[in-house]
Amino acid sequence: MKKTLVLGATPNPDRYAYLATVRLRSHGHEAVPVGIKKGMIGDLEIENGRPAADDIDTVTLYLGPERQQEYYEYILSLKPKRIIFNPGTENDELAALAKASGIETVEACTLVMLSIGNY
Repeated sequence: MKKTLVLGATPNPDRYAYLATVRLRSHGHEAVPVGIKKGMIGDLEIENGRPAADDIDTVTLYLGPERQQEYYEYILSLKPKRIIFNPGTENDELAALAKASGIETVEACTLVMLSIGNY
């Protein structure tokens, strides 16, 4: 199973970041929700800022490119195996930084990947 940091997590159940966190867990993956707003996703507390996190396999992005820049250093410091750029989060600058650090980048939808079994 892949420990996944959900960047852009929100307590709003109508948002894709919320759904992704729920579905990751239902597929047996550990989810670490990190967002700007405080709140809960099920029994998980959304962490704010740049919390320490070990053994992150995947960072899945739910922040637009203009809001990602302040997280570049944090994302790279997690040393994930891959970063998923969900629709609307595509960012050539962050993708280049990730690739230079040996991190795979994927432009895809986490929800679709989970539903078709290629997460």
